[in-house]
Amino acid sequence: MLSKKTKYAFHALIYLAQHQAQGAVLIQEISEAHQISHKFLENILLELRKAGFLGSKKGKGGGYYLIKKPEEIQLSKIIRLLDGPIALLPCVSLNYYEPCEECKEETQCGLNKVMAQVRDETLKILENKSLADIIEAY
Repeated sequence: MLSKKTKYAFHALIYLAQHQAQGAVLIQEISEAHQISHKFLENILLELRKAGFLGSKKGKGGGYYLIKKPEEIQLSKIIRLLDGPIALLPCVSLNYYEPCEECKEETQCGLNKVMAQVRDETLKILENKSLADIIEAY
């Protein structure tokens, strides 16, 4: 399940993409448009900026703006950045692997095998979908 943080990030990214022509957008504008706490949104946008998805400008005419095209922003990258692993179990995670305490032998674990398939199919979709796909669905 996506966290509120990740859902809010997607709402903010969509808003910024839809308002690219106006340049930088104030946090307050996004916050009001989507009823997101200003402080919470500020932290989300800062993470997105540090990760290279957004740029920011201070002063008059300042705010946040996309520095990547919507079609270059993979959904999987945003989810991993804000929520961490996409896999449902740590023993099948590609980027956040941890062995399961309950399992004696992963190679013999049916749950591991099925969850690896779920991870692969989920990644197949999320790595081939971008912010542009979400915007297109509006």
